[in-house]
Amino acid sequence: MCKYDLPLIDNNTHTNKKLASIFFGKTDINMVKSFLYYRKEGKVQQLIHHLKYKNREDIGSFLGNWFGHQLKEQKLFTNINYIVPVPLHPKKLKLRGYNQVTKFGISLSNILNIEYKPNILIRTSISKTQTLKQRFERFSNTNTKFKLTNIQFFENKHILLIDDVITTGATLEACCNELLKTKNITISIATLAYTEKT
Repeated sequence: MCKYDLPLIDNNTHTNKKLASIFFGKTDINMVKSFLYYRKEGKVQQLIHHLKYKNREDIGSFLGNWFGHQLKEQKLFTNINYIVPVPLHPKKLKLRGYNQVTKFGISLSNILNIEYKPNILIRTSISKTQTLKQRFERFSNTNTKFKLTNIQFFENKHILLIDDVITTGATLEACCNELLKTKNITISIATLAYTEKT
């Protein structure tokens, strides 16, 4: 896997504003960071596909280590208490055998010295694979439901919510809206990749 072939997202004001604008007016986010540009038929799409469907969890570890060191160097996410993955529904988890963001999250946890905390936020409905959805369905995404198993656990904490790809942001938005039921919670987001709207 050659690092030099991958389209990294620069940490600059323009990109940061663009990422933040996905969630503006929809949910309350402190900061959003993404590592790679996801383009149709590109190398990142291939990587994510292998990570999700070809049992290549090592890709999550590889990218998580790389992104984690970058974040540490830039002194970002220094005040985070927990890393929280976007969860899979238990049926999908059983079928796939793993959550594609687990190794990514564990790598970030090790490098940034932040506890990885799955199973507080859970998924209560099964959604279709994003690639199979029509564009309109991606924007609505009202059937995807999440639930906190402990509404007090993240009180007064800053959590880093992680996922593989930001497309419309609908899934992350749904997670955030459930997490915001916790008092005085602060939410930031980090993803492996980001798809620019064309």
